Amino acid sequence: MATTSSGHTIKAFDQDLDRLRALISEMGGLAEHAIRESMRCLVQRDLDGAAKIVEDDKKLDALEIETEKRAVQLIALRAPMAADLRDVVASMKISSVVERIGDYAKNIAKRVPLLEEVSNIEPLSLMPEMAKIATQMVHDVLNAFVERDAEAAVRVIERDKAVDDFYNSIFRTLLTYMMENPNNIGQSTHLLFIAKNVERVGDHATNIAEMVYYAATGDYYVDRPRGADPLKA
Repeated sequence: MATTSSGHTIKAFDQDLDRLRALISEMGGLAEHAIRESMRCLVQRDLDGAAKIVEDDKKLDALEIETEKRAVQLIALRAPMAADLRDVVASMKISSVVERIGDYAKNIAKRVPLLEEVSNIEPLSLMPEMAKIATQMVHDVLNAFVERDAEAAVRVIERDKAVDDFYNSIFRTLLTYMMENPNNIGQSTHLLFIAKNVERVGDHATNIAEMVYYAATGDYYVDRPRGADPLKA
């Protein structure tokens, strides 16, 4: 517990830390919603919904700023140590990563108008399931942060391979479409960028999981084996 002179101060610190966790949970909820909505808008070609996702991203940006300010203030005023300090630092880092996850959802939404006339090809049907796994990883890892559950964080890390496998499959399928017909290159390229954004959501959820593991245990999680990126093969 933080270095304090009274039980009252300890209680105040705990309340401050709870507010930080609440802010991150709120950010996580917005990010999860944005990912799900971006996929829905993509499948249904909902241009108005896509525009709303782009506009709503400002809420995540504002929450990240507030989280960082509160964390810095908490460190300055409470001088937390050991596990408490790890929690506060993790809060700052995690809020930044969650904001980035929201950016990926925004990037997907921005491509929806560019795919208004796209045919209903196989990769388009695969991406919602890929996004579902990545979104659940975000949800679960933020729950693990709130609960300080290192084991739950490790389970999130282990699920990243499923997202990588989806991405690799979609990449190869889109590459085939482009090779078979040059007219498919434009729409396939947009879909490839969307798939990469979803894959990055999974990567960022895994990065958060490693932060949660460290905050909860004080030990760094050993480097995980990463799925091969076909772009680097």
